[in-house]
Parts: sequence; structure tokens; C-alpha cells
Amino acid sequence: MLFVDKALARRFEACEEMPQVLYARAFQKTRPEIGAAEEEICGGHMVFAGLGSPIGRATGAGLDRPFTAEDLDRVEEFYRSHSAPVQVDLCPLHDAAVFGMFKERGYGIAELNNVLYRRLDPKEKFPAAPGGCEIRRGRREEAAESGTIVERAFFPEGAPEAFRGLLEPLYQMEGALAFVASVDGTMAACGTGLNIPEHCIFALGGAGTMLKYRGRGLQTALLRARMTAAADAGCEYAVVVTNGGSTSQRNCERLGFRVAYSKVTVIKNFAIG
Repeated sequence: MLFVDKALARRFEACEEMPQVLYARAFQKTRPEIGAAEEEICGGHMVFAGLGSPIGRATGAGLDRPFTAEDLDRVEEFYRSHSAPVQVDLCPLHDAAVFGMFKERGYGIAELNNVLYRRLDPKEKFPAAPGGCEIRRGRREEAAESGTIVERAFFPEGAPEAFRGLLEPLYQMEGALAFVASVDGTMAACGTGLNIPEHCIFALGGAGTMLKYRGRGLQTALLRARMTAAADAGCEYAVVVTNGGSTSQRNCERLGFRVAYSKVTVIKNFAIG
């Protein structure tokens, strides 16, 4: 088992930090009406990617340097300027004084998730994909179809507007790795991720399986394919953030992922005080 200290937690937090940064930069070019923005803050980044979007909070801050009241002032002003709630990711490696500061300012809990990691080895060999299934790299022209699979996996009745089309920009990001699973020539599942070379981390995300094809081991095969590609790209760890006790966490732990820590997203909405 690996001992997770502040330095390693800082690298793991890049799993959510850098994809958000790249999404904001992509939206600045493709959806300027959103007013997407990103800025460095205390060793991490704060991101705004549209009101109601699941993308957009401060992540990675205060792990390689002190997080001060002045830093929090900057974070609050950033989100206030976008008329958005302030959201900040904190983990057990943050100093106790940081938690006290957020408590004093009246922050509540928005999310609680687990951060899982697995060391990668380019020499590691995985079993073949399930019979009748083809695992291959995804193509840019398949981004919309892959995105629909992910949306339906999470929102069977239809994704809210702010959650639509979120997978497509990832297919155009430098360092992105996308894979699809096809059964009898039909795209049945997909899985994506992002190589973050400055931290030697591969951030797993953007995965889903069509309902009729679940239970066939497609996500396990896609996880293995992405880990192989990430190891070949020089990544030291694969990292994923999941809800506690979820199917995603179970699938990852079956492949040797372990929980590094649980993290909390704290929130304060200035519109309601």
C-alpha cells in the first residue's frame, strides 16, 4: 500500500483540476456565450464553465503551500463575478486550519467522493476482452455518439441542458485517450481519460454503457485498455474519482485500484447569504 502524503495528494487532485481547466479553455473558443474562465490559485486552479454546469470549482489549491484567508477572498470574488456559487475541493491532507476557515465562513457540503489510484506498469499484461466484443480507440467523429452513451448512462430520461455535450470537447484535448467497445458492430460502451504529463497522472472519466449491453464486462475491458495506453504514454498512476459504494468504485477496485482518501466539495451561494 502506498502512503499518500500532501505531495502525492497534490498530484492526484490534478485528476479533476486539469480536465476542468482544459474544458474552460475549450469553451472560451467554442461557446463564448458561457463566459468560461480559469485562473491559478494557491498552487491549483479555479474554474467557471457556466451556471449549473458540473464543471467549475477550485481544485488542487493549498496542498503545496499555505491556503490563506486572502486566497479564499480571491476564490470568492472569482465566483461572485460570475454570479455562481463558490465551490472548493478539500481533502484530508489539507491543514485543519483550512477546514476551520471554511466553517467560519458558513460553507456547506455539496459532494463527498472517493479518490482511487492504481500504479501503472507498461509491462503489465491484461486478459483479452470478452468474446464478441471489440475494444479500440475512439475516433473524433464518434464523440457525439459516445457522449450520448454517457449521458444516457447517468440520465436515462434525458440529461439536463448543462450536462449535454460534455464529452465532445474532451476528444479534441491534447493528451485525451478515448476508447469504445463494440458488440456486433454496434457501439455499446465508451471510456475516456486524460494524460496529465506534468503530474505523470492519467485521469479516468467519461465512461458509460448502453443498458442492453451491461453486465458483459465491457467497462472492465475499457479500463484495462485505458490503463495500458496510459502506461505506454508514461503515466505513473491512473486516478479516478467516484461516489462511495458505486458500481464505478467496485469495478475499479476489482482491477487493483485503492482508495487514497475521500474528498469533499464545499459550497457557499452568496445569492442566498
